[in-house]
Amino acid sequence: MSTYLVTGAAGFIGSNLVERLLADGHMVRGLDNFFTGKRENIDAAVGESGAERFELFTGDIRSSEVTEAAMQGVDYVLHEAAIPSVQRSVDDPIASNDVNICGILNLLVAARDAGVKRFVYAASSSAYGDSPTLPKVETMPTKPLSPYAITKLVGEQYCRVFHEIYGLETVALRYFNVFGKRQDPTSHYSAVIPKFISALLENRPPTIHGDGEQSRDFTFIDNVVNANLLACKASDAPGKVFNIACGERFTLNQLLEILADLVGSGVDAVHEDPRQGDVRHSLADITLAKDVLGFNPSIGFKDGLERTLEFFKEG
Repeated sequence: MSTYLVTGAAGFIGSNLVERLLADGHMVRGLDNFFTGKRENIDAAVGESGAERFELFTGDIRSSEVTEAAMQGVDYVLHEAAIPSVQRSVDDPIASNDVNICGILNLLVAARDAGVKRFVYAASSSAYGDSPTLPKVETMPTKPLSPYAITKLVGEQYCRVFHEIYGLETVALRYFNVFGKRQDPTSHYSAVIPKFISALLENRPPTIHGDGEQSRDFTFIDNVVNANLLACKASDAPGKVFNIACGERFTLNQLLEILADLVGSGVDAVHEDPRQGDVRHSLADITLAKDVLGFNPSIGFKDGLERTLEFFKEG
């Protein structure tokens, strides 16, 4: 049994990590300031069976006092906390920079000083920008198009430097369009899949920014959770960056067609102007993650959509 610290534990990805770690019998600490996270996510993830092995720290990752306290006795750190969303960073780049960059630096220092075994960082495929080359390979040049993408790329560089200078074992996982249960459909900055599902279930026309032919390598949450756990233990992973995805892409129009069929809805989409900072196409090469981490995206796109839809129906 190990002790894990999950930052952003009350968020979408963080709460799914907490749930899995507790189910596997580990001790878990959660750290969240509830800026975007929700207490009901923690309650659902922990439940009654995991309550004795879960400890919640309420605070900000920019606070040295908070992060030092949360880090004591921790074996592995899964760093999910951030101000998410490309559009939110376009609207308020200073806040994104402050939390996402100052926050990870503060956490890395605390992890180094506490002697944690490994620090796994939620990086982002947005680092690649809008290069026409597909699939995206980790060795490609990066060209972020938004303040958010810049902050996530800086986080990767800090991880690399802390590994090379201080010997802290760090791993960066570049997520590609994660979706699944507990993803919030209500915010202006929400991801497309929960927004589509929410609209279809309420018989409202979904909104597509642009022509809908932009494509994404959508990745179900359980695959991302597995990648994080593998990254904690893989012997050759420290100091490296890995794409975490399924290695296939679908357009937003295809996504809507599949969801409409699953829901049984005939509602047509409303098209609006494209959003600043969005990339046109995204597709990952996951060879390195397969070879080094042993990563295998066992839940495919349609299966993941069906599971996500069931969650929203039950909620």
